[in-house]
Order: sequence, then structure tokens, then C-alpha cells
Amino acid sequence: MKNLKLPDKMLTGFVIGFVFPLLVFMIVFLVSSGERTLSEYLGTIQTRDVITHFISLCVFPNVFAFLLFNRFDRYQSARGVLGMTIIWALLVFLIKML
Repeated sequence: MKNLKLPDKMLTGFVIGFVFPLLVFMIVFLVSSGERTLSEYLGTIQTRDVITHFISLCVFPNVFAFLLFNRFDRYQSARGVLGMTIIWALLVFLIKML
């Protein structure tokens, strides 16, 4: 990881903290969707009222990105991942309140 070409910048962490949950979502969708389309799958999640659970599940792997950045002294990137994770948490909070 010391030879990692990613710059140690907050923007790097923000991008990873945003993209990582989307990738996890796509993996979960591909594994569990069956024959449903993306819109049907999202409708099912909304109907079952598990949107916040699903977002939390997708954001959880950000913990590993944060720990990796922290372990390899990429503190600015770790700060960006943490910031984006807090934004995801605020989104969950807002959805719960509505």
C-alpha cells in the first residue's frame, strides 16, 4: 500500500467513500435480485421499508477502507472516507425521520 498510486487527499477518500457503497449495492443486487429489474428491486426494498437497513449494509465496508487508509498512514484519505460515511449516516437519519 505504500506504493499505492492514490494521492493522500480528502477528495480521494470522499470518492472511495461514495463509490464503495455503490459497488456493494451492485454486488448485492446482482446476487439477490433474481429475475427482477433494478427498478423492481428498488421498489421491493421501499415496499418492505428496509431502505435504511440496506443503505447501512452497503456503507459498512467503508469501515475497511477507513482502517486500511489509517493503517498505511493515508490520514487525509481516511478523513475523506469518514466524512462521506457521516454523510451516508445523515442520509439514513433523514430517511428515518421522514
